[in-house]
Amino acid sequence: MTYEADEPTDPELPGAVAGLLLAAGGGRRLGGRPKALLRHRGRPLVEHAVRTLRAGGCDPVHVVLGAAADRVCAEADLTGCVVVDNPHWTQGMGSSLRAGLTSLAGASASSALVVLVDQPGIGARAVSRVREAAGASRHALAAATYAGERGHPVLLGAARWPDVAREARGDQGAKGYLKRHQGELVLVECGDVAEAYDIDVEGDLWRLEG
Repeated sequence: MTYEADEPTDPELPGAVAGLLLAAGGGRRLGGRPKALLRHRGRPLVEHAVRTLRAGGCDPVHVVLGAAADRVCAEADLTGCVVVDNPHWTQGMGSSLRAGLTSLAGASASSALVVLVDQPGIGARAVSRVREAAGASRHALAAATYAGERGHPVLLGAARWPDVAREARGDQGAKGYLKRHQGELVLVECGDVAEAYDIDVEGDLWRLEG
């Protein structure tokens, strides 16, 4: 299913769309520099991602930390965010997704929009586009695409959180779940408003701004 209109796809059970930022990575291929603390536009990268979620209409914002969590909390302004500690962050992104969805279980949000801290090319316009395309259903399922290739943000309706969390393993996150439910997945092309590159290795650091 591909999104082609600006109308919400399902008005069922309206509620807030929470932002879920996965920012626990230790930057192993970056010499052990935690990705959340990389500098972008003069501030830690995690702050940029939080601002992106808020500007895209997400509230509340939950931030999953792992590597150097104490330093991140001391150096980054995460005021108003729910900070989630993932002691198992070395197990991969799946553990952070599980921790984040668990933290949202008591929230009143109808869905969670997931972004990764190491993708600063994905801004508020992509967040807003995916959020609006998915509608307000607790069963919503949507993902951004870039030239037809699926990426982030990914929006998960609250009714799907238990299954997604149960299946999230290693660095796959929700990939397996999305593949199995691709017939229900709303795909939202965002290549005209965002770039889905990752900051993974030293050669990617040029993409960060001052």
